[in-house]
Amino acid sequence: MQVITPKGYDPVLSVRETQEAIKYIRDTFQKEFGKEMNLSRISAPLFVTRKSGLNDDLNGIERPVSFEMQEMSGERIEVVQSLAKWKRFALKKYGFQVHEGLYTNMNAIRRDELLDNLHSAYVDQWDWEKIILRNERTEDFLEATVREIFKIIKHMEHEVWYKYPQAVCHLADDVVFIDSQELEDRYPDLSPKDRETAVTRENGCVFIKRIGWPLNRSKRPHDGRAPDYDDWNLNGDLLFWLPSLSMALEISSMGIRVDETSIRSQCKANHCEGRLSLPYHQMILNQELPYTIGGGIGQSRLCMLLLNKAHVGEVQASIWPEEMVKACRKHNIPLL
Repeated sequence: MQVITPKGYDPVLSVRETQEAIKYIRDTFQKEFGKEMNLSRISAPLFVTRKSGLNDDLNGIERPVSFEMQEMSGERIEVVQSLAKWKRFALKKYGFQVHEGLYTNMNAIRRDELLDNLHSAYVDQWDWEKIILRNERTEDFLEATVREIFKIIKHMEHEVWYKYPQAVCHLADDVVFIDSQELEDRYPDLSPKDRETAVTRENGCVFIKRIGWPLNRSKRPHDGRAPDYDDWNLNGDLLFWLPSLSMALEISSMGIRVDETSIRSQCKANHCEGRLSLPYHQMILNQELPYTIGGGIGQSRLCMLLLNKAHVGEVQASIWPEEMVKACRKHNIPLL
C-alpha cells in the first residue's frame, strides 16, 4: 500500500457536492463522447467464460476473479478485466458498419492491483470501439482520434468550470505525441513512470505511442500490454498532469487493434502462441472480425482529473486498507 498525502490539501467540494459533480461529469461526458465519436451506447457483460478467450489478460500475471455457476457445471466463469476483445466481437454481432462504434460501462475487479492514490481494486471506465477500414490502420489515423478525444475532454473542463469554478482543474491546451523509445532516449536513467512524470510535467498532456515492444536500452516494454488486442505499433496511453498530486494521470489506454499478422507476431513475442487456437483469435486470423480502433477512458479518473482530487477514493466507492483510510482521514482526504 502506498498513499501520497499532499500538504495542506483542500478538497474544495463537500462529499455531497462531489457526488453531484461526479454525476454531472459522467452524464455530460458520455453524451458528448458518444455524439462526437459516432458511438452507440450498448450493454456489456460483467463476466465471460474462460474458454471463449474474450477476457483481457492485461500484463499476463493478474488473476481474474472466477467462479462456477450451478447451471453450467464444469465451466469456469471469469469476471472481465476489460472488454477489449468483447467489444470487437460485439461490433460484428450487432451489425455495426464502417465508422460506427459502441461505448459501454465497463466494471471490473482487479484483485492483484497495488492500491494507491490512482489505483483501486474496482475499475470503472467507458470502453469504446469503432470499425475502421484496413487502410486506416495508420499512425496518422490514431493521432487524429487521440486529438478528437482530447478535444472532448478539454471541452469538459469548460463545462465543469461553469458549474464548479472553485474546483475545476485547468488542462493543457494541446496534446503532445511522443514515442516510447524516444521517451527512453530522452530520459535514459529514469524508470518508465518517472519518464511519464517528467514529460507530462513539461507538456501538460501527452500521448505515449508504441507500447508493448521491448525498448532498446532497458530491453523491456514501457508498460505491459496483452499481445492479442492492441497493435503494439499503433497504440498508446493518454496522460494529463494532475496538480493535486504533482504527477501524471493516465486517463486512457487505446489503440488500433491487431490484425491477422500482428496478432501472430505479438503472441510469438510473448510466448503465448497457444492462445491462437481460441475462438476469438481464430476469428481474427480468419479475418472474420472487422478492423477496429478502441480503448478505455477511466470514469473515476476523469472525475478525479477535472475536480483535481488527490485520491481516486474521493470519486469512487471501493475498499481500502485501514492504514490508508486513517492516513487519508488525517490529511483531509475524504474517501467515499
